[in-house]
Amino acid sequence: MSVDDVVKLIDAITKLFSVLVYPAVLLFFLVRFGRDLSDFFSGLGELSLKGAGFEASLKRKQAEAAAALAAAAISKPGETPTSETAAQGAKDAVDVVAEAVNSRIAKRASRSRILWVDDRPNNNIYERRSLEALGISFELATSTEEALEKLSRRRFDAIISDMGRPPDSQAGYTLLDKLRSLGEQTPFIIYAGSRSPEHIAEARRRGAVGCSNNAIELFEMVLSAIGRAA
Repeated sequence: MSVDDVVKLIDAITKLFSVLVYPAVLLFFLVRFGRDLSDFFSGLGELSLKGAGFEASLKRKQAEAAAALAAAAISKPGETPTSETAAQGAKDAVDVVAEAVNSRIAKRASRSRILWVDDRPNNNIYERRSLEALGISFELATSTEEALEKLSRRRFDAIISDMGRPPDSQAGYTLLDKLRSLGEQTPFIIYAGSRSPEHIAEARRRGAVGCSNNAIELFEMVLSAIGRAA
């Protein structure tokens, strides 16, 4: 896909969704085109977003992070966002990313490495892209055993884990308990299907930073964990 093709694509999508005042879906489509649009973003100095009562100008890295985070927030399996919830998701993503980029944590993020443990890593592509746009790098593990092996070889600034990995329906807790029993205190975040008060309380009781199924909350928890590690 050439730059001209990308520009035409963005222009067509923008015209379509400006009529619907649906900026989050616009962001979602931008991210959907993956590497071609990442290359296009790399040539941008600034991106302006307008619609649904908000306006923001973002530098390239902010735009990449906000687009990916908005896509993660509105693309949950089995859920169809309304124009209101999608627009709110876009605004929240822009606000959170802008705050992060303007904080002292942004410099620390560019030197940080995170271990993400999930037997289905493709489910979290947008979440990773949003953090990678700030300079954070990732290593992936698809099992508890692989995670422990990677942790034995190098230090990470944080660990993100899902909960169930066959055959262990509480593999997230299993990994967390094992690490804490070994005295390993790397910030640990559970990113799974629930953010109920009881699950959050249980995760914290076991020594995790928190538990969520919300991409924006995850983004904030990761940056907070990196800030504390600094």
